[in-house]
Parts: sequence; C-alpha cells; structure tokens
Amino acid sequence: MEIVANVLVGLVAALHAYILVLEMFLWQKKPGRGLHGFDPEMARATAPIAANQGLYNGFLAAGLVWGLIAADPTGFRVQVFFLSCVVVAGVFGAVTANRRILFAQALPGALALAAVLAAR
Repeated sequence: MEIVANVLVGLVAALHAYILVLEMFLWQKKPGRGLHGFDPEMARATAPIAANQGLYNGFLAAGLVWGLIAADPTGFRVQVFFLSCVVVAGVFGAVTANRRILFAQALPGALALAAVLAAR
C-alpha cells in the first residue's frame, strides 16, 4: 500500500507542477486560455492573478515532493498536511470558481490522502 500511496502523492505533485506551468507560463497561450475559455484580452487581463495562483500550486507540488523524500515521521506528516491543503483548496475552488476543480484537484488529493493514511 505504501507504493500505491507514494505513486498517488507523486501524481498529485505532478498535477500541481503542471498547473504551475499552465497558470504562470501558458496562461495567455492556447492551453491556458482554453482552461477557462478566455479570449486573448481576458487572458492578458487575468495573467497576474493566474501567475499568483500558479505559484501557490508550485508550493503544493514542492511540499508533496518534500513529503516523498523526507524520512518518517516527517515525510508522513508533510504529506498529510499538503494533501489536506490540496483537498481544501480544491473544495474551495469548486464552490467559488468552477465545479470541475472538485474532480480535477480535490478528488485526486483525497484519494492520495486516503492511501497515505491507509499505508500508515
């Protein structure tokens, strides 16, 4: 079960690294605009906000990687903390911005969190 948990944590970290790239560097390009259906003008206007969101997603990814490489009990605790942050951010995003975030962010985070807790 520990291997499954580590793979899921790694996938959630990769997801948040991808979101960082999308929001910080590709927001005004087709992949970023397509995420929310923005036209070039709206993408340009919202780019600073998206870059800020991307940076936070990068912090989540970094924390999850830290949790994977740190020795226990620190690694376990760090994974639980950052996965909990992912779930809370995903639920909040689903309520305030777009329901898809529940499935794209909160659900993977919750599955990884459940696996980490079950592997303990």
